[in-house]
Amino acid sequence: MRDVYIIGVGMTKFGELWDKSLRDLFVEASLQAIENADVDHIQSMYVGAMSAGLFVGQEHIASLLSDYLGNEGIPATHVESACASGGIAVRQGYIEVASGISDIVLAGGVEKMNDGADVTFALATASDQEYEAFHGVTFPGLYAMIARAHMEKYGTTREQLAEVAVKNHEHGLKNPNAQFQMAISRDTVMKSTMVADPLRLLDCSPVTDGAAAVIICSEDVAKKSGRPLVKLRASSQATDYLALHSRKDLASLPSVARAAKKAYKDADTKPEDIDVFEVHDCFTIAELVVIEELGIVERGKSGAAVEAGITRLGGKIPVNTSGGLKSKGHPVGATGTAQIIEIVEQLRGDAGDRQVTDARLGLAQNMGGSGGSCVIHILEGIS
Repeated sequence: MRDVYIIGVGMTKFGELWDKSLRDLFVEASLQAIENADVDHIQSMYVGAMSAGLFVGQEHIASLLSDYLGNEGIPATHVESACASGGIAVRQGYIEVASGISDIVLAGGVEKMNDGADVTFALATASDQEYEAFHGVTFPGLYAMIARAHMEKYGTTREQLAEVAVKNHEHGLKNPNAQFQMAISRDTVMKSTMVADPLRLLDCSPVTDGAAAVIICSEDVAKKSGRPLVKLRASSQATDYLALHSRKDLASLPSVARAAKKAYKDADTKPEDIDVFEVHDCFTIAELVVIEELGIVERGKSGAAVEAGITRLGGKIPVNTSGGLKSKGHPVGATGTAQIIEIVEQLRGDAGDRQVTDARLGLAQNMGGSGGSCVIHILEGIS
């Protein structure tokens, strides 16, 4: 396997983008990535999107988007794994370059969620239809069960859940591409509308339009490019039971632990070596469980860690410096790629007011549904 690098990144602003279509968003992000990498061609393309067919009535999007990007004729593939689609699109590009099939691959994700579709129905297709969605359980409901289990087992408090949202909005204030660039207080979170007890509105990531893309390449191309070198040290993927009722412990996310174990091994590193993390905080409880599964904090201690400021910018273990899904936004197919872009910018020293001092290693964790799929990338800035 060859070494693999990311030399270009591009991302739209995230939000309710009424004046832009699915194709507009993906082309905008992709052209930014191509320009940022300073390449004159791509040999292949992977597009992550969870449900363009339901959100905007468009399938066969790989052909559509390669066409509108001006690259008709190249191999183009649509990747779907619910909210992990964008991360797994990058993984597919990584595999193609590592194998030697291609030297320059564009990988990205896109979702247009605000064009009038039944978003709750579309998102629920990522759950078990017969045993969950059919009976009326939505994703806030599924994550509320995870939250209740974690609270019961470990004593995690309602205040600690709220602190995740407060922290991520503090970070999102510093991100010009974030959907919500506003501070919120713990009290505001605690008094927001109940969605699925104990989760309230401000515990939940928003409905978002947006796209993100990266240029993945071989070491030869990377070194000739003159661009800052960011190496993909590891790319790992795992799955779990789709339905929550099949899992032994509702307070855990085994797919995250499995993917993390493989990623750390492949990157020859440990959790304590990582300088900055982007994790999948689709709901506040998700961030708490994920940082336990990644080995950042002891199991059951994540709530206290966030409350103590350990995961804030300037803290010992910065998590979701982009603002996370909670503040940056969550266009489901694009999220995983956007997480990787945040890590690349941190390792390049390009994160502005969000910059983690001397960041050298970063980890991006992206998952689908209630943890039925997970993909993790570990990246290294090469000086």
